[in-house]
Amino acid sequence: MPKVAETDQEIERCYSVIAELRPDLERSEFLPRVRQMASEGYRLVYLEHGPNVVAVAGYRISTNFWLGRHLYVDDLVTAAQARSRGYGEALLQWLCDEARRAGCSTLDLDSGTQRVRAHKFYFGQGMIIAGYHFVATLDI
Repeated sequence: MPKVAETDQEIERCYSVIAELRPDLERSEFLPRVRQMASEGYRLVYLEHGPNVVAVAGYRISTNFWLGRHLYVDDLVTAAQARSRGYGEALLQWLCDEARRAGCSTLDLDSGTQRVRAHKFYFGQGMIIAGYHFVATLDI
């Protein structure tokens, strides 16, 4: 059963798995970044197998014109050595249930174009490609 990471220790335990998805994220930046994101509605959940965190997801619930009230998945990753064992599916199912509990009509996420195995997984879970995500880098 997924657990919400609330304490600093629980959040820190998720770092090594998130780092597989976000390799540029430094350990020293992880906890402060999660805390900042949490102040903006982000929640971090994880699955354990024995003493190890094997899958992690970060999400937020919001409302917009396109999807209405929805659960957006910022991050969803299973540790490389734990893939194809149902952990990602269990975490995604929990996220769908959480979305329903929160009155959301959809669950959505973005996935890098290079993540072909992840796309196959999402298609297998009944998800569709509903749009493109564009990014502009800004000088600040």
